[in-house]
Amino acid sequence: MSMLSVENLVVNYGYIHALLGINFHVDEGEIITLIGSNGAGKTTSLMSISGMLKKAEGKITFLGQDISAMKPHNIARLGISHVPEGRKIFPELTVDENLRVGTIANPRYDKGRSLEMRDRVYTLFPRLKERLNQGGGTLSGGEQQMLAIGRGLMMEPKLLILDEPSLGLAPNIIENIFELITQIREDGITILLVEQNASMALSVADRGYVLENGKISLEGTGQSLLVNEEVRRAYLGA
Repeated sequence: MSMLSVENLVVNYGYIHALLGINFHVDEGEIITLIGSNGAGKTTSLMSISGMLKKAEGKITFLGQDISAMKPHNIARLGISHVPEGRKIFPELTVDENLRVGTIANPRYDKGRSLEMRDRVYTLFPRLKERLNQGGGTLSGGEQQMLAIGRGLMMEPKLLILDEPSLGLAPNIIENIFELITQIREDGITILLVEQNASMALSVADRGYVLENGKISLEGTGQSLLVNEEVRRAYLGA
């Protein structure tokens, strides 16, 4: 049984058909990526999974439980943590306070566990520890992305959803972020990744799906899609 299963997912924005019956799954321990051009339906897929968008049709199952009609906070409590596009940190709060906000949806929360999780985040992101009393809004773009991911990890999620983690970052910072994504998976957290940088996404992914105009046009292992001529022409600039 897959950890996450998306079946015949249809999402509309008024008269606009954003997703036209897509199917994909995520198995425990995998990094799965959705790639595609702007407007293909990638972010819509993620927001549907985490309950932030209403579905017209389809079924979403997480750990054997139908979550299609669940509220976002209940989905989060089951173990799905969504790190949105644009980071969405709280700029007026310190780094440490931003991390503590991430414990709100953690059903296992207690003060001791919160401190343990915070220490794990600071081990993964030592630059955040150096800035723990600094306002989130004063951090660089890369540091804010680390903070957004760290806040998501404070939930102790089973599935971490990442939407465009490299957006607006310098190439050397992007490499660092993807190294950290790989480390997070090695620590036992399954990852569903949407990423405009298709080359980086496919290089770390176990499997990938290509979204085009609300439909999945291709699927395969990360490596097979990385060398696929159609994918290379459309998304890798080759």
